[in-house]
Amino acid sequence: MNTVMVQMRDGIDEDGIRRAGEILRRGGLVAFPTETVYGLGADALDAEAAAKIYRAKGRPSDNPLIVHIADWEAIQHIVSEVPREARLLADAFWPGPLTMILNKSEAVPLTTTGGLTTVAVRMPDHEVARALIRAGGGYIAAPSANTSGRPSPTQARHVAEDMDGVIDMIIDGGDVTIGLESTIVDLTGETPTILRPGYISREMLAKVLGTVETDRALLADDDRIRPKAPGMKYRHYAPRAELIIVEGPEQRVRERINELTARRQAEGRSVGIIGTDESLGFYGAGMVKSIGSRRDERTIAQHLYSILREFDDSDVSVIYSESFETPQMGQAIMNRLIKAAGHQIIHV
Repeated sequence: MNTVMVQMRDGIDEDGIRRAGEILRRGGLVAFPTETVYGLGADALDAEAAAKIYRAKGRPSDNPLIVHIADWEAIQHIVSEVPREARLLADAFWPGPLTMILNKSEAVPLTTTGGLTTVAVRMPDHEVARALIRAGGGYIAAPSANTSGRPSPTQARHVAEDMDGVIDMIIDGGDVTIGLESTIVDLTGETPTILRPGYISREMLAKVLGTVETDRALLADDDRIRPKAPGMKYRHYAPRAELIIVEGPEQRVRERINELTARRQAEGRSVGIIGTDESLGFYGAGMVKSIGSRRDERTIAQHLYSILREFDDSDVSVIYSESFETPQMGQAIMNRLIKAAGHQIIHV
């Protein structure tokens, strides 16, 4: 398959959007930018088109897809009822990096929902994404546009690395602004429950809804979990090299990483280190990369996946990373990092 790359870094290309919409309407796949990460889109109401997403990614078929919409009214067709909490959250955070899980209608095929009777819905805060959704029929199922398990794409070239020759089109909208997937909140139970942390924090949700819980399985490493939301069960975001997180007081973390680096290099292994702008000068060996600044947690979130992909282009066999407990997005950042490391954490 010849994958077409269409540039939309400077805004919407109406002809390109029309062509992309036609691809979606005939059951094809289009990768597109959102504010979180690049998505791999198909017609959410076409079971065979949704199945193509799983095949292109190598994604387990019980891992639900998120349905993206561009207008509030569109939600009525894909859910059996709209609870008051959904309207409140939409007013506060849509368009934006928030996904709500609701009971689905008959219009949504089980292929899209991973066999579940619930559906995950979000309205992205990206003009190209919303234009594409409208051109493609109003409902786009879209997980991240990467091979399953690899770091999510935050640039169009990341998509091309994994999907060139596999999908019909890639829309290049430049770098994403957030860099982590949306917060997912389940509204089908008695209490709203966060199933995946993201830019929208628990505190932000609680200001709107009152009581909000966090799912106990959020950071669990348990293959018995039936995923109700993307990313709950399977190892995600992983670089090719072994990744190990070192957690504790900053000075002791740096000392331990230096010790471990010296030990691995003595064994003949090449080592990568993920630090911050503030800590780069403390590391004297290994391939050291800054993920951003602790003074601006948005830079850490925005660069996490691109840093992991940069190490994939090197010859390192093991990566040691600092931990990043930042005020708003710390749980989301660490959720992704822990999954990428396969829950390998050294506490100092």
